[in-house]
Amino acid sequence: MNRHNKFEFPEVIKTPSRFRNPIGKYRLNRTGDCIACGKCVEICPYGVHVMKRGRVFVKNHYLCVGPDCPEPCHEACPVQALSLKRNPDFDVMGDFRWPPDLLASTWHMAEFGEMPQAGLEYRIGDSGGGFDKLRLKFKDGASGHGSGPDGPDEDVDLGLDLNRRNDNAHRIRAEVPFYGGGMSYGSVSITTMLSRIKAFAALGTFCCTGEGGYPDELKPYDDNVITQVATGLFGVKEETIRRVKIVEFKYAQGAKPGLGGHLLGDKVTPGVARMREAVVGYPLFSPFPFHSVYSVEDHKKHVDWIKAINPRALVSVKVSTPNDVDMVAVGSYYAGAHIIHLDGSYGGTGAAPDIAKKNIAMPIEYAIPKVHRFLQDEGVRDKITVIASGGLRTPHDVAKIIALGADGVCTGTADLVALECIRCHNCESGRGCARGIATTDPELMKLIEFEWGTQRVLNMFLAWRKELIRIIRKFGMKSLKELVGRTDCLAHLDYMKK
Repeated sequence: MNRHNKFEFPEVIKTPSRFRNPIGKYRLNRTGDCIACGKCVEICPYGVHVMKRGRVFVKNHYLCVGPDCPEPCHEACPVQALSLKRNPDFDVMGDFRWPPDLLASTWHMAEFGEMPQAGLEYRIGDSGGGFDKLRLKFKDGASGHGSGPDGPDEDVDLGLDLNRRNDNAHRIRAEVPFYGGGMSYGSVSITTMLSRIKAFAALGTFCCTGEGGYPDELKPYDDNVITQVATGLFGVKEETIRRVKIVEFKYAQGAKPGLGGHLLGDKVTPGVARMREAVVGYPLFSPFPFHSVYSVEDHKKHVDWIKAINPRALVSVKVSTPNDVDMVAVGSYYAGAHIIHLDGSYGGTGAAPDIAKKNIAMPIEYAIPKVHRFLQDEGVRDKITVIASGGLRTPHDVAKIIALGADGVCTGTADLVALECIRCHNCESGRGCARGIATTDPELMKLIEFEWGTQRVLNMFLAWRKELIRIIRKFGMKSLKELVGRTDCLAHLDYMKK
């Protein structure tokens, strides 16, 4: 039996929205003319309508797929008591990278553990560029929709080897080609942190603490935690470095390179202040850059520091994507790093300033092939793991960036969308997120229950896994490794034949 077949993935458990009226794309209106014949209940395949005590109700508006329904209930009603319209609340959500359809399709995955059957665009956004201009190009000319060749999921290997140096560090394999990016204690609630790490542990992969320290609540998951060492050195201790198998240096964040980090005073609660060894209510800054690192030699001293404290730890280096990112990547390899984590300009939560996200770093879809080719030319591509982040929203984005040259990806915003983030961009305002995700406010934090959050994140990634298996099968491949650097599996809309 192959190594990847031994891991047992958890089951999907249906996990509905925590809100009474989830936001859907369509609204159905029922007039008093309804005769409660039950026709709509009978024909709807999505469970939108229910009958109680001889009356019919629209219970689940958000599950309605509108015109995509094979037998629309509002057209089949014998007395025309039903009418369909687009929900105006739906259209004001999100942004161009995360439009309403992509938000709602992610919520669907988080609830049901599968891709939406109809009614929602779940592969791309409305940005007009980047991943939204790229298409997966299958041999038969088919689109990304529909089913692929059948077969057991175990026949497709999505695993990711994180130590390719074959040194004395841990031999670590992630069972899926993604792990969770750093979200600091203080920027998000402890419930959000725990929901993510427990879900990633169940998937056989990892999740990063971010730069806010190592809360005690994470210690049961030590084997699946990546602890981060950033420029502010908040909560960095030898004890926490020894606890984990992977340590990540954060030299820069793709959404705001050159700006460092900033946590507003309102979010520095007593718990956050204790963890970061700071003062309650005062804003905290992470400088840019590490003022002890200005060369590859300085960088190697950093890596050696970690290896001296924890000789078996893998070292990951997170950097943004400047024009010379290829030189940065090869320098990290020669400094002794196991993982080079490239963070592109589309990443970051609503806390990252738009002027930085849109104008400074290189988009990840340009940086990855540049680094991939340079490492190949240097003869070290197979000795370091290349991880991409910064705007990866769907399993289709994952397949695209791997085809461009990455080995795997690091996720962030998608995890929060699974928890019902609506991309309001108020993460860093006052008490923080009104939905209890990116907040340290004790009252708002109660909006998310730990087990609910864990299952939502888990369901979404189980849907991603299923979709990636389908994509790999449609390419006629057996392993995601076969897709690395296969740019011939991609097409760009600007260059496709009309």
